[in-house]
Parts: sequence; structure tokens; C-alpha cells
Amino acid sequence: MAKKILFVVFLLTTIFVISGTSYSQTLYFCEGVNSKGYPINESNTFYIPKDGGYLYFLVRLPYEIGCEYVYYEIYDVDNDYTETYNTTITQDDMSRDWVWFWKKVTFYKPGYYHVYVKDCFGYYITSAYLDIYYQ
Repeated sequence: MAKKILFVVFLLTTIFVISGTSYSQTLYFCEGVNSKGYPINESNTFYIPKDGGYLYFLVRLPYEIGCEYVYYEIYDVDNDYTETYNTTITQDDMSRDWVWFWKKVTFYKPGYYHVYVKDCFGYYITSAYLDIYYQ
């Protein structure tokens, strides 16, 4: 009987660990977001007009955010992958129970960027690289 209980506990623990690691926090760059929170025309490369163009930052989480705002820290990345701080964008129109959220962001110059997402406590959530070119 004890062996059966140990086996069931082991099996449930294994399933929990496997299913728990299959979800992750993800930052998507896209042309839009559908009503279920999925990216439309997702890419890490975008072409903008010389007077600027916008795209969406979409964050999907396996848990509720627990904050009413987040920060997007944007860094310029040069040819040797050195990052230089560019700007911080705050998204402060959020609900604590959201598991996905998006922000429309306008870029005015081409470049290679690294975008970090941090919660209201300053904890790192996720990040991704983004290439912007002129059309």
C-alpha cells in the first residue's frame, strides 16, 4: 500500500513539474492583438516609415500579474552587443488579475533593441530583442 501511495505522489509531482515548466512569460512584438490575447503578425523585425511607426508589445504570463503597472525598459544594442539605456515606458492602466496585456509603442529611428519588462516591484518578468528598419 505504501508503495502505491509513493508511486501516485511521484507521478503527480512529475506531472506538476512538467506542466509547470511548459509555461513561461513571453514578450511578443506584433502588429496587433486579438481579443483572446494572442499576437497578430508576430515578428522580431519591423519596418517603419521615416516619420515613425508603431507596433505592439504583448506580454503573456502563466499567472496573474499582481500589479497595476509595469515598466518596459528599452536598450539600444550595438554591434558588439553592448546595451545602452534608451528609455522606459510605463503601462499604468492595468488590473492585478491580468495574465496578458499589451502596449502600443511608436519608434522613430531604426536600431537593434533589447526590451525588458519589469513589474511594479521592479522584478524582471521577461525580455526580447527587436530589429527596427526604415522602409
